[in-house]
Amino acid sequence: MKTIDIHCITGRYPTRILSEDDVDAVLNITAGNPLFYEYTEARGTREAILSDMQALPPGKAPEDKYYFGFFEADHLLAVMDLIDGYPDEETAFIGFFMMDPRFQGKGIGSGIIRDACAYLQQQGFTKVRLCINKGNPQSSRFWHRSGFQDLYEAERGNETVIIAERDLKEEI
Repeated sequence: MKTIDIHCITGRYPTRILSEDDVDAVLNITAGNPLFYEYTEARGTREAILSDMQALPPGKAPEDKYYFGFFEADHLLAVMDLIDGYPDEETAFIGFFMMDPRFQGKGIGSGIIRDACAYLQQQGFTKVRLCINKGNPQSSRFWHRSGFQDLYEAERGNETVIIAERDLKEEI
């Protein structure tokens, strides 16, 4: 396993692990992104967020998960769920990334992802992987512009997702 220090993911914004005390701030972000919820079974509820804060893929332990926020002063700008070494040791997995809609379209999210990928590459990861809800034009556009390529479709519960990946070996 690699070492991930969320405080080094980006120099643009302070980061910290989110807790139950932050659920209302996360709810504010999810409420501002209704298009995301049109393409997924997931729901932006208090219970769902608390569950997501603990959810792990098969074979991963709590110390492999980082559910954290990016802040400007005390304002939560974005949320990221990052898994260390999934589905293999060379891959970091972004389980969730969402921006406050008031800060979308300004290059902030793209900058965070660019910085995160650069940092993960420095830590020895060769790939970053994630799921895109099939049919979601906003998510698909964002992740493709951020250098992620579709690999294949997969079923997750009753929905279809696109597994996408960014190859960090090609970046310097």
